[in-house]
Amino acid sequence: TMKADGTTGIPFLCFHPNFVSYLAQEDTDHNYYTSKTYTASDAMSRDLWVDVDQMDKDKVKIHGILSNTHRQAARVNLSFDFPFYGHFLREITVATGGFIYTGDVVHRMLTATQYIAPLMANFDPSVSRNSTVIYFDNGTALVVQWDHVHLQDNYHLGSFTFQATLHDTGRIVFAYKEVSQISSVNHPVKVGLSDAFVVVHKIQQIPNVRRRTIYEYHRVELTKTKITNSTAVEMMPLPTCLQFTSCSSCISSQINFNCSWCHRLNRCSSGFDRHRQDWVDNSCPDETKDQMCDVTDTTYLYPLTTAAVARTPPRSRGATAGGDAASTSHPPTSVPTEDDTKIALHLRDNQGRSLSSTASGTHPLHTGLILGILLVILVMVAGVLVTVYIYHHPTSAASLFLIERRPSRWPAMKFRRGSGHPAYAEVEPVGHEKDGFIESEQC
Repeated sequence: TMKADGTTGIPFLCFHPNFVSYLAQEDTDHNYYTSKTYTASDAMSRDLWVDVDQMDKDKVKIHGILSNTHRQAARVNLSFDFPFYGHFLREITVATGGFIYTGDVVHRMLTATQYIAPLMANFDPSVSRNSTVIYFDNGTALVVQWDHVHLQDNYHLGSFTFQATLHDTGRIVFAYKEVSQISSVNHPVKVGLSDAFVVVHKIQQIPNVRRRTIYEYHRVELTKTKITNSTAVEMMPLPTCLQFTSCSSCISSQINFNCSWCHRLNRCSSGFDRHRQDWVDNSCPDETKDQMCDVTDTTYLYPLTTAAVARTPPRSRGATAGGDAASTSHPPTSVPTEDDTKIALHLRDNQGRSLSSTASGTHPLHTGLILGILLVILVMVAGVLVTVYIYHHPTSAASLFLIERRPSRWPAMKFRRGSGHPAYAEVEPVGHEKDGFIESEQC
């Protein structure tokens, strides 16, 4: 800018005393939530800290087990419905490692997904008598505080005191009183949110046994370097498809997601939430392609039934050509096996022989054998390429397609290599020690 005396000046905004604070408070859009970070100089950071000592003593609970153990988790019932990623929760699981697990199935890999983490780290409340895990429910909000907890592998770094507050509106607040920077060598260090959907498979080889696959569909990762003493983070929920209860409001919604209405479930969804399995099992992805609400008959309601038959694999088409198979709208449940391939080749070989016997005296058997070998080689190469792609892109559309339609060929739970999480395992009965998180009874 040019001053009256002809000299140049620097804009005043760059030297404004509140400029840095303003940047720290800027909203960040995470699709499902917006986050706002308050520095130690902001008055809001002090207002967001809940002084548990001033609360009703009868409602403040010090969890005896969590306050004296390492890598354990305990269920806590809420007195209100807490909306998390659009789903209403009435129960959470508090872990000693500085986070809250929000999933229905408690397992050892609690640090992987479905969490609310003000500061996930390798905290061990048992190393100090002053360390406690406290929670307080006033009917509209739940406060969980990790008070004077220490790292198991770095006790001399000092104590940590921080808390997470869950409001009945879906608002989430992380407040920090005493923290330090932490290394993630021996334990994941995360600040943020995560949610996933669970797909249950029936194992064909073992009757009455089911396998669960957990897939993370969204994560909020907050910058850990901004977490210092007397700071706070406020996260406000954004609208999701699940909040719409009618078809018209669903398909006309103007939010961050492409909402679709499923008449079979009477549910609005983007297809990626905790009800993913119901959405797929009821053929909602096919139904919602119409994006129409006024349905007068079942033919119009499910117009893609015949289209699903047209997409069946070559094995099914071959059976239909023989006149034995009936039309179905269900997706295939297994890929063509080696025996199926041999049968198909055998049919083609017989057809070719009958035609050649009337036309010429050539030898179609050798040609068919060569074509069959080439076909098998191409299938094997394609299978290897698909396997490599799915392994490196576990959340891609192809991976999800195979997860839902090839249940017997998928592992129980799989994350990217080098994630640092222990292997998937069911939680042992209450009170049994093991190397990992275990579930303990509520006080």
